Amino acid sequence: MGKILIVHTGGTIGMTRTAKGYRPDGAYFREALLHMDSLKAKGMPEWEYTETIPLLDSSRMTASEWNAIGQIITDSYTLYDGFVILHGTDTMAYTASALSFMLKGLNKPVILTGSQIPLCETRSDGRDNLITSMIIAGAGKVREVCIYFGGLLLRGNRATKYSADGMQAFVSPNYPPLATAGISIQYNEAALLRHHSDRFEFRPLANVPIGVIKVFPGIRFELFESVLTGKLRGVVIETFGSGNIPDVEGKLLPLLERARESGTVVTVCSQCPQATVDINAYEAGQLFVQAGAVSGRDMTTEAAVAKLYYLFSVSQDSERIHFNMERDIRGELTAREDI
Repeated sequence: MGKILIVHTGGTIGMTRTAKGYRPDGAYFREALLHMDSLKAKGMPEWEYTETIPLLDSSRMTASEWNAIGQIITDSYTLYDGFVILHGTDTMAYTASALSFMLKGLNKPVILTGSQIPLCETRSDGRDNLITSMIIAGAGKVREVCIYFGGLLLRGNRATKYSADGMQAFVSPNYPPLATAGISIQYNEAALLRHHSDRFEFRPLANVPIGVIKVFPGIRFELFESVLTGKLRGVVIETFGSGNIPDVEGKLLPLLERARESGTVVTVCSQCPQATVDINAYEAGQLFVQAGAVSGRDMTTEAAVAKLYYLFSVSQDSERIHFNMERDIRGELTAREDI
């Protein structure tokens, strides 16, 4: 077992009751960890603790907070063998996706976890999530950004929040779990990301304007003209099925063409959690082909948004970004040759 750093960013796991509802309580959580006998047991890794200031409900996370977490990992990278990031569930998949792109050449475990019930409550799921995440981070078998929750270890940029009520809050609809935790932790060796020999490098995210548009029956695309044709650098459009979109009046194609001309990168994802976008499959998706939109293939919306932030932080060349959005760079999508 290696030495790990626990980074507390906020979220339900470290909250306590107040008159206005649950809120992050760093002092309580630090004391709770110090008095948790399980964390001192044989077989547990050596650990140290830090926290971000302020601690946040994860609904308040932005690219600035992602950068702060990435900076903590970078500053401590040579001092620890793994990292456990305690985080709220609402945006955990976004943060995991962002970190997966920001931390290029990562060769250590970065495990995000949290809970549905605060640690201060009797039935909290936080204890098991925390302990198992620490064991996985200390073991060093995975060398990527992951989410551990409710017995499953998932690739961070393949996960999405599935339930606000159940103890298994996350699923990985288009990629198998990396490990399952029962009586023992069983790793799916074939699913683990193969580490490349790249030097570790931290790339902070630029706070570029990115948007998400969810298609619905009767949508009036002209209402999005002002944002599609200049205000946004990247747009993720959540379509029906494998990339279908209603454009009976022909209003969307001219907007998409102008967006492409202005350097906006339009990425097509599916509203179906388990899906692969193929904009060539149906006539209803052909306008994306005509407009030069990006097929998000089997990426989650969370991964697509984080990837756009990352690529615009590396380059302002929209054609290069367009190319890389369809290319697997951190295990976030299934490459065509792997299908």
